[in-house]
Amino acid sequence: MFSLIEVTDRKTEREFLELPARLYQGKLNWVRPLDNDIRNVFDPKKNPCFRHGECVRWLLADEAGTCVGRVAAFVNRKTCGLDHYRVGQMGFFECIDNEEAAFMLFDRCREWLESRGMEAMEGPVNFGERIEWWGLLVEGFDRPPVYAMPYTQPYYVPFFEKYGFRDYFKQFTYRTRLVMESLSKVVVWKADRILKNPDYSVHTYGDIGRERAIEALLEVYNQAWNLEVHGVDGITREQVENIYKSLRPIIDKNLIYFAFYQKRPIGFFLMFPEINQAVRHLNGKMNLCGMLKFMYYRHVKKMDVALGQLFGVVPEFQGKGVEAALIKRFTECIVEKDSHYKYLELNWVGEFNPPMMHLMDYIGAKVARTHVTYRKLFRDDIPFVRSVDKMK
Repeated sequence: MFSLIEVTDRKTEREFLELPARLYQGKLNWVRPLDNDIRNVFDPKKNPCFRHGECVRWLLADEAGTCVGRVAAFVNRKTCGLDHYRVGQMGFFECIDNEEAAFMLFDRCREWLESRGMEAMEGPVNFGERIEWWGLLVEGFDRPPVYAMPYTQPYYVPFFEKYGFRDYFKQFTYRTRLVMESLSKVVVWKADRILKNPDYSVHTYGDIGRERAIEALLEVYNQAWNLEVHGVDGITREQVENIYKSLRPIIDKNLIYFAFYQKRPIGFFLMFPEINQAVRHLNGKMNLCGMLKFMYYRHVKKMDVALGQLFGVVPEFQGKGVEAALIKRFTECIVEKDSHYKYLELNWVGEFNPPMMHLMDYIGAKVARTHVTYRKLFRDDIPFVRSVDKMK
């Protein structure tokens, strides 16, 4: 027999954070997330999604009172109605290898979401931005996750599929070695054509400074993505400033690039050191000892992977070579400086983004991990249509 317990205090929150450490004990590729990163998702003072949504968490205990599972359910009222039916979400699922236990957690999410008018649930996803804690790992168990992305148990896949979740879309993490030879002739030709045109220019964060970088990111992001097509809402200046502020300890000014056309920002390529290479040694704690360890692995041992987190070009300049110019300039910079970065990993390339997938082929990048976002319909009369098929 199992029982559900809502997370409402420090004790239950601690259980929520500690359960994965027990479930993944001995799994060499699992990296424990920083506790504060998980806490912040469920903190109304830190997570702006609470302004237009709500969230709840549960633990699952066995007869002895031992925590054997966890899950969260949430409703984002800004995005739940983008389809012709209302979609709630669930995530942060962890569970022992027991189908009854898993289904009990799924059932509780469904009941809570249905009580709020939802007609389907999507998961496992984040109560926040897609670039964090999004999707179920289905391929790539043989390597550690990139920062703020899930590494989940292989037996979770049949749990989701037997319960009735269906593959709504796949997202890929690509990996390539940073050498000029990895770039195809097509990329080099497109990039050179753009870079030889005096109307175009590519600059690093270090070249333009913080204020111009904030303005450029804000302008490009709000043109390149929209809620209806991408399921991603716009971003405010306050949010951009908070992003730069929170990332200040890990920003490498040679890893952030902006493209301009006659001084107008038209594209960006945001990369950061792949800090899971340091986080894996911290056991989830960024206390004084953790900070010292982090600084050691950040500045002494050196991280050899640059993680591409956001890549955007405003619609009217897409397909003209701006993407190639950003990547070629970055690769040149890294190679010429004999940088300690040896590999580039590009996170969150959705299968509904064929141009970006083609670009990955052109730069010699291969899929290193695949995550799936599943969707479970609550009514039989709702037709299931995969995200990629909606765009045809």
